[in-house]
Amino acid sequence: MPDIERRLINYLTRTASKEDLDVLSEWIKNPESKKILKSYAKTHFVISRYMTKSDGDKIREELIRKIRKDKFAITRRTMLKYTGVIIVLVSLGYWFYSTQLSIPTFSDTHEKIVIKDENITIKLGDGSVRTIDVEKSSQIVSSAGKILGNQNGKGLVYTSNATEELVYNELYVPYGKRFELTLSDGTKVFLNAGTSLKYPINFIEGMPREVYLKEGEAFFEVTTDELHPFRVNAPVLDVEVLGTRFNVMAYPEDENSEIVLVEGSVKMKSNISSDSSNETILRPGIKGSLKKASNTISIENVNTSIYTSWVNGNIVFRKSPFNNIIKKLERHYNLTIINNNETLSDDSRTFNATVELDRESINDVLDYFQEIYQIEYTVINNKVIIN
Repeated sequence: MPDIERRLINYLTRTASKEDLDVLSEWIKNPESKKILKSYAKTHFVISRYMTKSDGDKIREELIRKIRKDKFAITRRTMLKYTGVIIVLVSLGYWFYSTQLSIPTFSDTHEKIVIKDENITIKLGDGSVRTIDVEKSSQIVSSAGKILGNQNGKGLVYTSNATEELVYNELYVPYGKRFELTLSDGTKVFLNAGTSLKYPINFIEGMPREVYLKEGEAFFEVTTDELHPFRVNAPVLDVEVLGTRFNVMAYPEDENSEIVLVEGSVKMKSNISSDSSNETILRPGIKGSLKKASNTISIENVNTSIYTSWVNGNIVFRKSPFNNIIKKLERHYNLTIINNNETLSDDSRTFNATVELDRESINDVLDYFQEIYQIEYTVINNKVIIN
């Protein structure tokens, strides 16, 4: 217990180390810790007479969230410590007074953001377009009445049928949504927000397996088939594999198109020119970036989980400029963010954060940034404006 007390004091005095935060993260999971936490809250705030058992539960849940967030607290490139973290119990005290005395909180002072709900669509080989309802299950049927695949919630699985003709479908996933696709050979494709993928409903014996990432980001788990190489054709680059797991990002507005290899090996090459110098073989743990302006490829070692975490519903930022964070938040939450803060726009200032897309609303994310870094923002006509 003395060890926990010391770490709590470190946290309250803003001197906690990463090890302190790691230990507190595990400690707070124990329901018995609530009693200890409650006593510390009483010590630090003049609100002890208001504290009930249910309030203790809320404080415990809030501290779990705070510690998880603070472990990825915003940082400058030259400052990787937690000294900039606002004392969590001060925030909790403010929250408590706000809820009891009706003082407006951050969220109360902002117009609520209403996320546009756009449909996932699929364009069939005959040109017809169908809407996919992720709340339901259905079958994808051709105009001739042939069942092409089965859709269940956020996934679509194609069945394998012998064919001598390539017939393509095109799946579009709008901003604010993600979707999973299983091709006829068993290859799984996870489509990120703002992604369009064109693919055959069946691959043909003796021919390479080819799909077209027209824009966006997709993670591929390719079924091994040495006789039929798998190729991903994107706007400025091509990828060829036999069986592997990799992420391709090819948003048209980005300066670079990127491939991050998790497993296996891939050949990455520019399709703008036939120059053999514009191709490279990637190995696991490598990110290949093709700079569109110069048509050149560069490679670097990376932590692949940072680039693939979106598949599991998280987006992770490590030493990311704020403008890059804004861009991803816009895609994942389907909204517009206007940044008028020149200090935040400075690319030499970087941030660390983790956003749980399925659990945190954009209001939660913005309030967190406001609380930790004291940014000011307003919501006008459903647009977020950072001042």
